[in-house]
Amino acid sequence: MMKYLLLIMLFSASTSFNAWANNDQNNELMLTIFLKHDQSKSLSEIKEILNDANFYKHFPPKGATVESWKVMMGIGQVVTLRFPAALLPKVNLSIERYGWKAYSTEFYPTYDLYPIVKEEIKKARMNN
Repeated sequence: MMKYLLLIMLFSASTSFNAWANNDQNNELMLTIFLKHDQSKSLSEIKEILNDANFYKHFPPKGATVESWKVMMGIGQVVTLRFPAALLPKVNLSIERYGWKAYSTEFYPTYDLYPIVKEEIKKARMNN
């Protein structure tokens, strides 16, 4: 039941979403990257690999903004970046060249739906 209510709320937000999707940020991407820990390595071993590779010197590349950098226990680190679309190859290469010995990775295109949901919650609560 909750799934259906959420879907209805998201579909009813289509007007807000269309306005949001047509804004000036269309040349930007958001990407969530799972830096998955290799549990056969200790934290100090992972840090040593990252330091030897100069990982933090190269990731994130210049021009990318960190939206969040969290630890997901049992997975590793979850980093969400915002950057111009043309920077995507550099983001990818910064992981491939400097992070792969320390982490396995997963990449997910991302966008921020919360402003739309927040407005829908506000509208729904005003109508009661």
